[in-house]
Amino acid sequence: MMNAVRNTFHVRKDDQVQVIAGKEKGKTAKVLRVYSKTGRVLLERLNMVKRHVKPTNQNPQGGIVEKELPVHISNVLLVCSKCGKGTRHGVKQAASAAKTGKSKTAKSVQKKIRVCKRCGTSPDQAKA
Repeated sequence: MMNAVRNTFHVRKDDQVQVIAGKEKGKTAKVLRVYSKTGRVLLERLNMVKRHVKPTNQNPQGGIVEKELPVHISNVLLVCSKCGKGTRHGVKQAASAAKTGKSKTAKSVQKKIRVCKRCGTSPDQAKA
């Protein structure tokens, strides 16, 4: 069996993103889920499709159900909370007060935070 490769992406769950390509271009939405194996993200109320479902015990009526389909991660751009626009972002090292006890010379833990390229604020700190 092949080992699953976990990719890291520029967006995370609960991020506000803007779609930059496709039929939903220009719209903003919240990320509901990130599919790391396929490189796709599920966006709230975007890329809606209609599916025909058979009657079941849970849904005795059956009928047509609207649901969201995932969008490729390259087609979304992180929205800065301060700028209010879709922006590129960089990664910055932020020193934490916590010390690691693995060695005699305890080093401070370096935490990576995302930073807006336009204004320099972090979308991670705005949520916390």
